[in-house]
Amino acid sequence: MSAPAATATRSSYHLDHLDWLETEAIHVMREVAGEFDRPAILFSGGKDSICLLRLAEKAFRPSELPMPLLNVDTGHHFPELNDFRDRRAKQLEARLIVRTVEDAIAKGIATPAKGELSRNRLQIPTLLAAVEEFRFDCLIGGARRDEEKARAKERFFSYRDQFGQWDPKNQRPELWNLYNARLSPGENMRVFPLSNWTELDVWEYIRRERLEVPSIYFSHRRSCVRRGGQWLPVTDLVPPQPGERVEELRVRVRTIGDIISTGLIESPADHVDDIIAEVAAARVTERGSRADDRASEAAMEDRKKAGYF
Repeated sequence: MSAPAATATRSSYHLDHLDWLETEAIHVMREVAGEFDRPAILFSGGKDSICLLRLAEKAFRPSELPMPLLNVDTGHHFPELNDFRDRRAKQLEARLIVRTVEDAIAKGIATPAKGELSRNRLQIPTLLAAVEEFRFDCLIGGARRDEEKARAKERFFSYRDQFGQWDPKNQRPELWNLYNARLSPGENMRVFPLSNWTELDVWEYIRRERLEVPSIYFSHRRSCVRRGGQWLPVTDLVPPQPGERVEELRVRVRTIGDIISTGLIESPADHVDDIIAEVAAARVTERGSRADDRASEAAMEDRKKAGYF
């Protein structure tokens, strides 16, 4: 082979950072398909799970997706998110399983405390009940290590005991991309193919793949109130309190949780390129706009130990 031809061949194997992250994530998803009998993909309609579905398409097409989609609906979701979730699942001809906190409360699976407004804690028994109902042995989630310090501790394959609980001090080593998927009856695994991705990587991947995302990620006008150091959307669930002033602002969401705990950021970004520029300049983590993570320094870790995704 001539020198120029050899150089051209070598350059054709170059992977940029998005190619590398995509290849790693597809490898992890195929490991799940090969190692587990009854896996599912957690799909909320948020940007991370949207990337998961594109990765699943690349990992398994032209075959059908070898696992259903699962979502725990707290009843406090943004309506735009649920509309997108249902539409995207239909486009992919994927089986979408939705289990609601409302039903879990009615069946006695989840019990709200007196005066408890947030549904975050109630997601946990609802999710664990779905795992038991469908005998899922693995759930693929879109968590990333850059999001929050408890998530930074997790491996790609995150072992959960027979109670669905996570022990951060008892995690399995993952040397040379080798994953230990062994489980005893009743145990399950949570797997995070996007572990090494950052928020910026996610948006660059959305741009590269031309993925549709829910409209609330882009700038729009909304009535908001300032509470707890963040802008919250005014809804029936979040009415203004005495003394609070309602303002009409151009805002968007950076991360999507329940409508009562998702802080909005003032932003003119109405295109993915604008969001990428905004994220690149940000000095606050995206989870900094989530009231549910402000309950305590260990709020996320406490939920994960109890069985949160």
